Amino acid sequence: MSNVSPSGPAMAASPLTRAVLEIDEYAAGLGWDQPARLFALVDTARLRAKEPALASQLGLGDDATAYTPIEQDKLPRGKPLDEFLGTIAWPAGVAGCAMTVERLMLPPSAEAQVPQGLNEKQLAKWVAAHPDRQEVRMTVAVLRGGAREAAIRLREKDTATEVLTGPDLVPGLAEALAATFES
Repeated sequence: MSNVSPSGPAMAASPLTRAVLEIDEYAAGLGWDQPARLFALVDTARLRAKEPALASQLGLGDDATAYTPIEQDKLPRGKPLDEFLGTIAWPAGVAGCAMTVERLMLPPSAEAQVPQGLNEKQLAKWVAAHPDRQEVRMTVAVLRGGAREAAIRLREKDTATEVLTGPDLVPGLAEALAATFES
């Protein structure tokens, strides 16, 4: 895990980390209490070569190792995220995908307090009422080749310098996104 430097996404180590932080920054600009959002990640150099007018319109630079996030249509309301992701198949030109989603999380110390036998709805209600809950926005990206990256932003520390990044922060969502490339 690492914190974002005050210099922001441009100084991030890898192209995938830069893409995740760009998406996190975009989502932060929309504010909290937003629906989940899905993005295709395309190779910027390939996009510039195949679609120069679109690349120019998007203001894409000359960073040949970068990925350009392209937001997809809104996710269907009322459909569980895992079911929705199970319906996605990306075309060959998509190098990866990413998703932002807001959730309530508990610190590891609260796990022992979780009552046994709760269904998903009851558990969500219990977590929402817990005094140590944290509202978080998770941005997770995966590449077709298997690379992963995630960013987590706490609502109570809603600044770019407080965003945590790392490849293994949200393994369940990363697995679900990676499965969209299996065919």
